[in-house]
This record gives sequence, C-alpha cells and structure tokens, in this order.
Amino acid sequence: MWTLPSARGRAAALAALITVGTVSAGDAVARTFPFGPRTRSVNDLGNQFVPFHAHLWDLLHGRADGGVLLNWHSGYGTSALPDLGTYLTSPFSLLVGLFPRDGIDLAVYVVTLVKTAAAAAAMTWLLTALHKGHGRRWMAGVLGASYALCGWSVVEASYNPMWLDGLIAFPLLCLVGEWARRGRRPLLGPVIVALAWIANFYTAYMATLGAALVLLARLLLEDTQARERIRVLLRAAWTVLLGIGLSAPVLLPVFLGSKHAYPGWTKEFAPAGWTDVFARTLPATYSFFTPAVFVGGGALLLAGGLAFNRSVPRRERRLWTALTVAVAVSLQWGPTHLVWHAFATPNGSPYRQTFVLAGIVVIAAWTCLSRGWPGRRTLLGGGAVVAVIALGASTSELVTGPAYLLFAAGLAAVLGGLLLAARGRAVAVAAVLLTGALAGQAAATTAYADRERPARLDDYPPWGASHSERAAAVAAADGWPGYRTDPGRTQLTGNDPILLGGQGASYYSSHTPDVLTRTLAALGGGWTSNGRSLQSLDNPVTDAVFSVGARLRTAPGHKPQVIRQETAPLVTVRPAGAEPHYGASPLRNQELLLGAKVYESPVAGACRVGTDVFLWAPDHTGTARVGDGPAVELRGGQPKRRAALTPLGTVTEPGARVVFGGEAPRDASIGCLDRDRLKAAVAGLTRTGAVRVAVTDSGVTAELPPGTKGTAVLAAPRIAGWSCEGRPADSYLGLVAVPLDGTTSTVTCSFRPPGLVAGSAAGAGALVALAVTVLLVRRRAGAGAGRREA
Repeated sequence: MWTLPSARGRAAALAALITVGTVSAGDAVARTFPFGPRTRSVNDLGNQFVPFHAHLWDLLHGRADGGVLLNWHSGYGTSALPDLGTYLTSPFSLLVGLFPRDGIDLAVYVVTLVKTAAAAAAMTWLLTALHKGHGRRWMAGVLGASYALCGWSVVEASYNPMWLDGLIAFPLLCLVGEWARRGRRPLLGPVIVALAWIANFYTAYMATLGAALVLLARLLLEDTQARERIRVLLRAAWTVLLGIGLSAPVLLPVFLGSKHAYPGWTKEFAPAGWTDVFARTLPATYSFFTPAVFVGGGALLLAGGLAFNRSVPRRERRLWTALTVAVAVSLQWGPTHLVWHAFATPNGSPYRQTFVLAGIVVIAAWTCLSRGWPGRRTLLGGGAVVAVIALGASTSELVTGPAYLLFAAGLAAVLGGLLLAARGRAVAVAAVLLTGALAGQAAATTAYADRERPARLDDYPPWGASHSERAAAVAAADGWPGYRTDPGRTQLTGNDPILLGGQGASYYSSHTPDVLTRTLAALGGGWTSNGRSLQSLDNPVTDAVFSVGARLRTAPGHKPQVIRQETAPLVTVRPAGAEPHYGASPLRNQELLLGAKVYESPVAGACRVGTDVFLWAPDHTGTARVGDGPAVELRGGQPKRRAALTPLGTVTEPGARVVFGGEAPRDASIGCLDRDRLKAAVAGLTRTGAVRVAVTDSGVTAELPPGTKGTAVLAAPRIAGWSCEGRPADSYLGLVAVPLDGTTSTVTCSFRPPGLVAGSAAGAGALVALAVTVLLVRRRAGAGAGRREA
C-alpha cells in the first residue's frame, strides 16, 4: 500500500527539487547545453570526464577494447582500474548506460544533476538528525539545497563531477558519526564509508576530516564522561577503518597508479586575499584560485546570527561559531591547507575542501533555526555579520555591481521570509521568499559561471556530426588486434581513443604513466598539461613500430580520411643483447626502436626529392612549411606544452627548405624519411615477428615462428603490472619485453594493476572484521535486552 513519505523524506525531496530546478534554470538562462548552443564541456569535463564516461558506456555494453584491468584504447595500452577508481566508480556513473552512446554529454549532465540533488537530500537528512526542528523541517530542505548549491558545487564541481561525490559524502559521513555516537548501524556505517571512498577517495578524505570535526563538536556538547567520548571516537575510527578496508581493492590500485604517474607540475600554496575570500560568499562571482564559499543569503544570515541567538544554549552557539571560523581560517593557512589536501598542494584549485566549510556553515545555520524562528536580536546580529562580510568584499575586483544588487535583494527576501515565519503568518509566503531568494541567487551564480568558464578555460564541443563521422570512420577501419587504428592527431579531446574508438597513443589522466610519457617523448611525442595529456604521434616510423595500420586524418571542412600503411605485428622479435638506451634525438631514437636507419640528414638545409620532411622543434609556437607547401602549426613551450615531431610533407622539388612563420627556433632539427627503407625494415620485423596474436582484457598471447631466439617485444608501454611467462616483464626501450631461448613458440604476457592483490586481501580482511563486528554488536545488544527483561 502506498504511504506518504515522512516529514524528513518530504524535506529531503524538497531539497532535491529545489536543487535540480535551480541548476537547470541557471543553465537555461546562460543558454548552456542542453538548453542552448553554449558548450558546458570545459577543461577536464570535456577532456576527461565525458570521454571516460563514454568508455564506461562501452564497458557496460561490451564494446570496449579491454576491461577493468587493461585499457587497450589509450596510450597504446594502459592500466584501466586506476582510471575507473578515479573517474567512474561512483554508483551514479552507471546511469550513463541508460542513454544512447551519442548522448553521452546529456548523460553526464544528468549524472551531475542527480549527484547534486542527492547531496541536497543527504544534507537535509543530516540536519533533521542533528536537530528535529519540528514545524521547520521544510526549512531544513531549503538549507540542504543551500549546501548543494554552494559556489563550490555550481562553479567548480559542476565540471569536475567526481568531486560531487565528496559533496554527497560529507553529510553521509556525518550521519555515520551520529550512528557511532549512538552505537547504531554497525553494518551500514562501514558500507557508506566504503562507497564514499570508492566513489572518489580524494574528496572522501576531505569529507572524512570534516565529519570528524562535526563529531568532535557533538561530543563536546554532550554531558558525558571522557571515557564514553573516547569510546565513541574509537567506534567511529573503527567504522572508518573498516570502510576504507572494504574500498582497498579499488583504493590501493588508484593510489599506486598515482605513484607511477608522470609527475606533471607542482605549485606552492599562496593564500587568497581575505577581500577575495569575502567576495566569494556573494552570488555571481568567479575565480579559480579563491574558495567559492557562496551558500545563499539565508544560510549566511542564520550562521552569522547563531552567536546572538539566546534560544540556543551558550556553549552550543559558541562552539559552532568557533568551528565555522576555524575551518574558514584553516583554508588560508599553509599547514592546515596541506592537511586538507593529503599533504600535497593540488595542481589546480587549492581550495577543493571548500564544500566542507559550506556544510559546516549550513549546520550552524540550522542550529540557529532548529529551536525556533530567529528573533529580532538574532536577525540584527546576523545582518551585522553579513554587512561586515559584504563591506570586506567591497575592495575585491571579483565583485560587480549586479552581484551586490542580487545579494541585497536576496537578503531582503530572506529577512522578510524569516520575520513572517516567526510571527506564524503567511508561512507559505515565507517559504516562497526563502526558497526564491536561494534559487535566484544560486541560479544567477550558475549562469554567471557558465558564461565565464568558456572565456577562461579550454572548451570542447558536445557530441555532434563531427564526432559521429570520425567514430564511424574509425569503426570501419578497425582491425584490432591485427593492427591499431588511431583516431588522429587533429583531436577533439585529449582522450579521443576512448571517446571515438580505436587504439591510439593519446591519453589524458591523473594516472598517465611516467614510462609512457618518457617513451613517447623520446620518440618525438607532443603533450599538453605538463606531460599528463599525451598527443597522437603522426609518424610513419612510430606507426610501424606500434602496429598502427590505419590512421584518421581530418582537415577543417572535409570528411575524415583513413590513411593505411603496412606495419609490424603487435609482437616483434629483436636480437638478443643488452637493452639499448635512448639519446637526445627523436629521429635516432625512432631508428633505434625500429632497428634500422630510415632518416637522412638534409643537405645544405634541404631534403632529397621524394623523402618526407619531419621537423623537431619542441618549444616552437608558430607555423612551418616546406617550400611552397601548406603551413603546419606547432604549439610548443615546455614544460606546459611540447610540440611533437611534425610532418611537413613530401619534397617535390630540389632545394625546398623549411620556412618558419615568425622567428625560427634555434634548436630545431630536420629529418628526411626514406619510405623505401622504412618499408624494408617493416618487412623484416614482420618476417620474424608473431604469426598470430590474441588479446584479452588482461593480457596478450603471441605465437612466434618455431625456434625463435632473441627478445620478444610487445608494442605496449612497460607500465608497472606486466608479467611474462610467470615473471615480471623486461623492458626494451620502454616497451614490454621477454627473452626467448628458442625452446618455445608461444609467449604469454598478462597484466595486473599494482595493488590489486594486496587491496583484495585487505578488502577480504575488512569484510571478515565487519562480519565479526556486526555479530558482536548484535550479541551484545541481545544480551542487554535480556538483562532488561530480567
């Protein structure tokens, strides 16, 4: 029989409804996808999250090359589990499987909305668990929405959807702390901790710290003995340890994946100016390197008024006020900044923990409200606090006139709503005013951010005709594992192989392996994002070595064109001997890996007619061409960007030189590729290489000519986790290798992400410990019930 939800359930549903409506309204006002032509896929959203969710779609529908252990699409073969654990293990990510493949952008948008709504509902549930607030639970829904619509959420996490799992985790982990305080739910508590850490361990770590602070505050407010408080803290710590243990099969491979990743870049923490910090509490402000503290005028007013509300016990109002101020200050102090960020300043925004501050502000606001509607003294005190914050923001360049007007209008609506509610009159009007104030300010903040981001960050188009054309061309040319198909150097994103299909070199992740970046760099590869975003290397020599038999080339205004060439098989054989080493020249390094000399040096600055010209100028930004040929653009500038070894075309007339647009680079070098020599080298590798190759989700099996000796080389980077014939794989110039003694004609190599075995063992141990814990708790509870009955 259908029953109406409880008052708490209705409040949580209200919070979710306000959140979804507000975010959608803000996006619609900005005419941002899916409500208009402006793309929302900026920065990592378009470059990582949409492609990785497309990869998840392929995994769910059995269309991916690889599985949960090995990703054959990206970087010539990369570890899949660290990426899954970083970007895709939120339970909400599974929703993408319900959408069509070409609707992946809409799917990610819906997942983002659902996550934000879930955070609003979770915070509302927490607030009503902390204080019942009878008769005001609808206001708990408004405050729950205030938390989910905080500036951090709609400005920053909206294009980093994995962070939204931390937004959900904070109130849930606070609930786990409440259960530990009361000795309840010994099974559900660790499960929630595990889900939070699996969904996104980075923000879950911050949420766990925040929940610990909330639990400490709750314990300090209780009139209990120190022994009981210690017992609660130990119970909470055990719950967290069990949950983290349960997440270890995913968590440990993710952690080790980060350890094996290319270092990227580091930055020293520099606190933002306090005027800018105050400015970010206002609606419609934007800045990447300041904390987006906006939580709406209502939450800010109530949190500021808590210290003046005499209906709240003095110790309680002082403690929550002090905690709010302390957390705000901790965002600005170097040592606590490092604690919040797991002792490493992040590469991007240094205020990723801001959602915890937003949550504590909302808890303080509910503490002020839960014992009754605020009186005149509370409102005057809160208004004074808000006025001081607004005055402190007045000198910041982040604040505009419309932002102040919006802030003032929202504050007036909040004051009117609170006064009406306090008098018990026109409660419906009060609800409209309070909800409307939040929705208006948050929608405006969403729209403002939607318009500012594309002007400040790289942006990427949603799936359209160009995506469909390229994906169809790649699918038609696909011959894996007989040869690889690369979706091309003209990229739509840094992760085109998982977005469009194929098996290319390009790859952008927090886990881009160090060995992959350094190997491709030695061969003349280009990059962005300080070596974390690797580009496809459009070069016949590397294509031959890495078995790229089909390559997409796309020119503006033209349909994609598939270029085919003969390549060596996926597994080749090199002569036995000591492993060679790369030098400084990518031309010589390519020849070293190929095992043959195929490049000529230019004579008097010009290449021979019939050869292909390749330019090596990694720091050059500008154009280059051969003679009267078409200009090719290079974008260099290390360490952030690195221009690849670039093809300039085939020489058709004697004496054609390389001409640069702008100042010629001083460190440029030119190679002249002889295609006949390359063809002969490929034929030799094919003759001695594998006659059959079978690829699985976790390895490769190759059949070689009988009696083969030397070193078998798999055209895949020798990342940590490869083993061949029961022992760790060797390396040959950065690729997977195994020595051959002529006694076997079959080589088998398998891949297992580092940390998977240890993580699985830890997870199994945690599962056993959880079962024992639950059994003991229930036995103790049963014994206690028996004593009471006696």
